Amino acid sequence: MPETKHCIVRTPLFPLYSEVRLLTKILAGVSKDGVWGMIKALFEQAGTPQANVDWSQPNEWIDQRLQGAHNGLAKKIWADSQGTVNPRHIYGSYLFINTFLLLVPDAQGIYQVTPEGDAFLSNDSSVLRKLDEEEGLPQLLSILAAHSPAKRGDLLEEWSEFLLENSNYGTVSTFKDTLRRRLLNLVERGYVAREGNTYTITDKGIAYAAPAGPEEVHRPHLAVLGAIKNYNDTQTQELRARLEKMNPYRFEMLIKDLLEAMDYEDVVVTKQSGDKGVDVVASFQFGITQIKEVVQVKRHKGNITRPVLDQLRGALPYHGAIRGTIITTGGFAQGCKDAALFPGAAPITLIDGDKVIELLLKHGVGVKKKPQTLIEIDESYFASDDPESQIQEAQ
Repeated sequence: MPETKHCIVRTPLFPLYSEVRLLTKILAGVSKDGVWGMIKALFEQAGTPQANVDWSQPNEWIDQRLQGAHNGLAKKIWADSQGTVNPRHIYGSYLFINTFLLLVPDAQGIYQVTPEGDAFLSNDSSVLRKLDEEEGLPQLLSILAAHSPAKRGDLLEEWSEFLLENSNYGTVSTFKDTLRRRLLNLVERGYVAREGNTYTITDKGIAYAAPAGPEEVHRPHLAVLGAIKNYNDTQTQELRARLEKMNPYRFEMLIKDLLEAMDYEDVVVTKQSGDKGVDVVASFQFGITQIKEVVQVKRHKGNITRPVLDQLRGALPYHGAIRGTIITTGGFAQGCKDAALFPGAAPITLIDGDKVIELLLKHGVGVKKKPQTLIEIDESYFASDDPESQIQEAQ
């Protein structure tokens, strides 16, 4: 007989824990049948690709699409969550709550908070760890640690292999969806940092990826990956120090190299001055339109103030540019931030020191990336060497 798969990862539409907590509190004291009835009523009005339904404004569609008790429950969810939980999209949290028994209906069918639910609401670390391990989150962190920073596509193959062994999921679409939703959960909780479509494991995430107890000895690669991250953090700090000491004109040339790495064209450093006027002019192809952009480069630790922004904005017509950017190793005063996207004025992008570092690392300017290879035994390959398994195969 074929071996029964040990199913760990079960919850589809994996939710954010913040939403689960809100709904656990809101639905306590509500009929389970009433909750399911509202969800079902909304499913029946899902629409078609030819006739889409707009669910983005609950204040509008609740009265249009729900009546009676369903209407009242939807309004309760929307109001009690202070407009953060859309009643149309609670099915994932509903499944999670029921799967892990955070709420259980009493003899009258009314949801009551269980001890597990109370522990979840109070952020009990042991309960959260148990839920996370059943849903593969530490394993996903371990996969990300080996590739960080990474895009979802970089993680998909190993995550898919894990799901094939530990779930009933078996299609590429479900592999992708379970990966995306769990990454969002981990981002919200600070275990993963996200920048655009790139994900990076944090120190907190590396620590959490290691299983509790004696199993830790079986995954020593996490210690290696943690050491690599610590080394990279030290190099990043050194990079910041180098930038702050760099000759102003050399810093402008570095920004030129960065813009070219970001696919800007015709990048020109205008003069050998790092503090006044326009320092770099470049063009960027946006669709079929080529946009000219001027850049003011400031290499110092302080905050850029509003007059610097006004000066750059005033220089745009002289260069035939429609937008500008200020790049600094420091930061920006609040008045400068407020004026950057002032209605009716030319937009000015503000790039502070943290963003400069991030862009240099992302595009490999001023740094060299040295890939490391970790070798692990493929346990599935050697599984047939087990005498007991050979006997089973022979039978």
